[in-house]
Amino acid sequence: MVIFRAFLLLAVFFGLASCGGSRGYNGPEVTQVLVYKENRTMYLMHHGRALKKYDIGLGFAPQGHKSQEGDGRTPEGAYVIDRRNPNSKFHLSVGISYPNAADVAKAKEMGVEPGGDIFIHGQPNRAKGKKLPQRDWTAGCISVRNREIEQIFAMVRDGTPIYIHP
Repeated sequence: MVIFRAFLLLAVFFGLASCGGSRGYNGPEVTQVLVYKENRTMYLMHHGRALKKYDIGLGFAPQGHKSQEGDGRTPEGAYVIDRRNPNSKFHLSVGISYPNAADVAKAKEMGVEPGGDIFIHGQPNRAKGKKLPQRDWTAGCISVRNREIEQIFAMVRDGTPIYIHP
C-alpha cells in the first residue's frame, strides 16, 4: 500500500508539472509576434488579440531594413522564432530567423555579408543593475527589460511567426 501511495503521489506530481509546460506558461498560445519599429512596440498575439505589449529598443541605427553585417539596423519583414538561448550573454534570448533567402540574395548582390544572430533579448549580463545610455543600443536585435524577456521566453514557442514592420 505504501508503494502504491508513493507511485500515485509521483504520478500526480508529474501530471501537474506537465500541465504548466516546461517553461511555466499555460495561457493562450502566442500565434504571432508583431513588431512596430517606428513606435518601438512589440505585441505577443493570440490570433487577433494582443496578449502582451512591450516597449522595445532596436539596433543603434534603427531606420530601414538590415542589409549587411554591422549596419546596426533591425531587420524588417516576415521571419520565424527559430531558437532560444538560456545561456546568452544577455538575460535570455529568443532567436529570429534573419537572414532569410531574400536577405542573403540581396546581400550577395551588394557584395556584402547579410549578418545574423538577430534576437529578442534582455539586458547584457555585464550591465545588470546599470541603466543603458540610450534606447537603441543593440547591433540589430530587439531589446526588452529582463523581466519582460522572461515572459517572452516562456510564452513564445519556436516556429512562431514574427512580423517586423518599419
